[in-house]
Amino acid sequence: MDEMKYERLVDIQGRLEASLLESYLEAQGIDVELIQESLGQSSYAVTVNGLGRVQVFVPRAQIDEARELLKIFREGVDME
Repeated sequence: MDEMKYERLVDIQGRLEASLLESYLEAQGIDVELIQESLGQSSYAVTVNGLGRVQVFVPRAQIDEARELLKIFREGVDME
């Protein structure tokens, strides 16, 4: 069985915040894959029973770096 190349970094409630995190990580050179239930992607914010949950995956080789960047993202600290 092949080893997975991506690892889940975090689950985020809402596509907007997940997209912001995706842009932030990609600007730092980390590839990002977002996985969300199709119903949660509707034009209305669906947050019932986890439908608005977005799973953020990054390459396994970069998971430690992504975790550090996630901390900075959540604290709202500018890296420069």
